[in-house]
Amino acid sequence: MHSLSSRTPTQALVNGACPHDCPDTCALALTVENGRVIKVQGRADHPSTHGALCTKVSRYAERTYHAERVLQPLKRVSGKHEAPRFEPVTWAAALADIASRLGAISARDPQAIQPYSYAGTMGLLQGEAMAGRFFNRLGASLLDRTICASAGAAALTATYGHKLGMHLPYFAESRLILIWGSNSIASNLHFWTYANQAKRAGAKLICIDPRKTETADKCHQHIALMPGTDGALALGLMQQLIAHDWLDHDYLRDHVDGWDGVGGLRERALAWPPERVAEVCGIAADEVRGLARDYAQTAPAAIRLNYGMQRVRGGGNAVRLIALLPCLTGAWRNRAGGLLLSSSGWFAPYKRADLERPELRAGRPTRTVNMSTIGDDLLRPTGPDFGPQIEALIVYNSNPVAVAPESPKVVRGFQRADLFTVVLEHFMTDTADLADYVLPATTQMEHLDVHTSYGHTDVLINEAAVAPLGEARPNTQIFRDLAAAMGFTEACFADTDEQLARQAFSAEIDFDALRVQGWQSLPLAEAPFANGGFLTANGRAQCGDADHLANYESVVSSPELAARYPLAMISPPARNFLNSSFVNVKSLRDIEGEPLVEIHAVDAAARGLADRAMVRIFNDRGSYPCRARISARARPGVVNGLGVWWRKLGVAGSNVNEVTHQRLTDMGGGPSFYDCLVEIEAWDGGQTE
Repeated sequence: MHSLSSRTPTQALVNGACPHDCPDTCALALTVENGRVIKVQGRADHPSTHGALCTKVSRYAERTYHAERVLQPLKRVSGKHEAPRFEPVTWAAALADIASRLGAISARDPQAIQPYSYAGTMGLLQGEAMAGRFFNRLGASLLDRTICASAGAAALTATYGHKLGMHLPYFAESRLILIWGSNSIASNLHFWTYANQAKRAGAKLICIDPRKTETADKCHQHIALMPGTDGALALGLMQQLIAHDWLDHDYLRDHVDGWDGVGGLRERALAWPPERVAEVCGIAADEVRGLARDYAQTAPAAIRLNYGMQRVRGGGNAVRLIALLPCLTGAWRNRAGGLLLSSSGWFAPYKRADLERPELRAGRPTRTVNMSTIGDDLLRPTGPDFGPQIEALIVYNSNPVAVAPESPKVVRGFQRADLFTVVLEHFMTDTADLADYVLPATTQMEHLDVHTSYGHTDVLINEAAVAPLGEARPNTQIFRDLAAAMGFTEACFADTDEQLARQAFSAEIDFDALRVQGWQSLPLAEAPFANGGFLTANGRAQCGDADHLANYESVVSSPELAARYPLAMISPPARNFLNSSFVNVKSLRDIEGEPLVEIHAVDAAARGLADRAMVRIFNDRGSYPCRARISARARPGVVNGLGVWWRKLGVAGSNVNEVTHQRLTDMGGGPSFYDCLVEIEAWDGGQTE
């Protein structure tokens, strides 16, 4: 055990890292006493964690020692349309049967085997290291991991050359911060600390979000635009920058492509005066003018962009347009100016190919399945446009039955009697309930891992603080065991977790020093694009053909649909959950209370709905009952369905994804969760539905 220090003869502090899908990637100090973690704290000496943790992770021990942990392999003994029943089996029996089933499918076509994973852990080892080796050797279908951030990632890459941005601490020096599509207090707590420092020093904070979030409450101004109109607002800001000549012409000339000329972005932006923007976004024209003036005339000006606003049809274009704003004003010249959506592209020392070994495919053909369309894909038969039907699904670090869009189709796909499903899990989630085998995985306190971040530029290590509970095994070990059961003899399957961790980085990261300190910072320039130097082919930011695209489901694009379903719905996360993680932690669920939809008083009155009434949210795809809260957090015309509850812990075995769709974003093939029209009516428990 690599520990920070000893406190008493029976206590030790162990280096840890938060594994969850959050930009903060906190450094943890785990207090271990007599082989049990008794306290989880933030490392006070880590610059961005500075001793503070969110409510969720401060209670991580409650998750590890939860009475409902899956601690032995389980085999399904009920039908998939029945109430789930499982019996315990030995690891040897489970591995032998799984290997036999996968082997038979692989003999026909290994592409009929589909991995499904995402960010249940952000660790490089317990994520895709040994798993990648296993599926590459098997020749299984690839997974396009799109469900959170792919539209924004594609947009940043097209514009800057990679997923790059400002360094987190320098937001404290900004004089203006636009918090755009981010409820930072709930989902990016340590950024908020720096933003609050800037606020106390006199900076102006402006929140741009359809929902009046907890973050909006603490900002000087809230601009409540309609979902999916962020690109129009960005174009309107550009129009004002041009009209008032608030441009850094030298920066544009030296470091930006595609601005001037016929068909350039400048020409497109001029078509978006404040009145047009106001009509599209559902805000006042003076809000556009004032925001442009603040952004142009306050320096340094910074933008903290987050992923909620890219989960619509035009999300990629919107991110691209916003990412160009600091190029127009030259905000990048100052270390406290620019933009941050993701910093993950700075981690060039991370050697993904060394961990996942794509050469194990040995040139075999394969297909790629988009995780955001898993509902449709599980229901597709074999065909020339899709390839073999998915016959086996291996799920780890994800809960697709709860989190994937258009869940009625996802459920039907998982219920196929001929689908063989293996789930690696801590708990019996909605997805585990539909598995053929559930294999017990370790939590973060029980295994070694290394972490990068998408919100700061430090590498962190997580040491195993305690031995695995019960028969739980790390993901790495489960895939080693499956490889052995399948008869794979390549030497890479014998690599230990420590060997994997040492393979993860090149010389820029000293693994032994990382192990001692618990974290290491990447050596990077303070103002990375002060003199251009974007990671594009020619070192210049690229405007491309970025433009505003209306939502799939809106009055503009689908007026007949909007006549039947006139409310736009977004589904931001409940504050005390993280995607579908922590929903089963009772203390956190008690804080949330129950599934809720926030609705503005005007919309509630038009439907005769009282506060706290039971309602159903519905459209052609499905129906979701929950409790209504009449709230100023919702703007007129938009309802906020807070998620993501496990279906079985929601009302009538459903959650908000009953009504979302599987159509993809303009860039990156991401989901369009917040591009969704619905209607709401009173619900009587299904008596008259």
